Amino acid sequence: MATERGRYYRDPAGGPDLISVTNALSAIAKPALLPWAAGMAADRVLAEPIAVARRARNEPTALRRDLVAAHREYTDRARDLGTRVHLRAVALVLNTPYPYDPEVEPYAIQLASWFRLWRINVERDVEAIETTVVHRRYGYAGTGDLWVWLRSGPHGRRQLWLIDYKTSMKKPDTVVYDEQPLQLAALRHAPVWLLPDDTDGEAPRVRRTALLNLRPRSHRLIEVPSGQAQFRAFLAATRTSRYLHTAPSAYPTILPDWAPGSPERKAAA
Repeated sequence: MATERGRYYRDPAGGPDLISVTNALSAIAKPALLPWAAGMAADRVLAEPIAVARRARNEPTALRRDLVAAHREYTDRARDLGTRVHLRAVALVLNTPYPYDPEVEPYAIQLASWFRLWRINVERDVEAIETTVVHRRYGYAGTGDLWVWLRSGPHGRRQLWLIDYKTSMKKPDTVVYDEQPLQLAALRHAPVWLLPDDTDGEAPRVRRTALLNLRPRSHRLIEVPSGQAQFRAFLAATRTSRYLHTAPSAYPTILPDWAPGSPERKAAA
């Protein structure tokens, strides 16, 4: 559920609400975001220089508002595309119909190509898709994309991987952000799966974790660490996020007793 503090999960067992993994990680500073947002505004100007110049003369306040919001519009489009790609991935694994979407289909083709490359048999190798995990001790929950057995161990032995899809229209397929190993660590170390009837199931032991970067013309599987170091860092982020979500929005001004406007002076008056 979405709240003013970001996304939280409601625990079917009736306990406290659980902070989402992505919400917890929002407390981590992302220095690349500022130049990226500035670049989105610059792209808007360069795409329509004459129209922007005209608006700068006639409606500068509205133009400024639109340029400031340019990165949010791009983020919303990217988030919507990512959601549709994830839904298409579910349909691909389950072999169920999905309405044709020309923006999504290139990513589905790349995902299908990756399945073929690793010779994945869906019925044999896919353990779970789009499954919510819960860690009540630490008060968080999140949804993983794909648990799949790959022949990646010694002598071709099968190992269980937890894989997170990452989509982008423009970023190289080599991109890994600092918080992404923490995200996978949180999902990997959660001991409980929420089953379709909202009861608990024991999460299987994951051996390795990776990002599957999907692009319109390429894909790349990138293994990332998700051990105790990454898990401890994630837990620190959850503590920071919870503090920020409950911190007061304003603090009292302190004045000496003899200053005009102090509570003591007011009471005496």
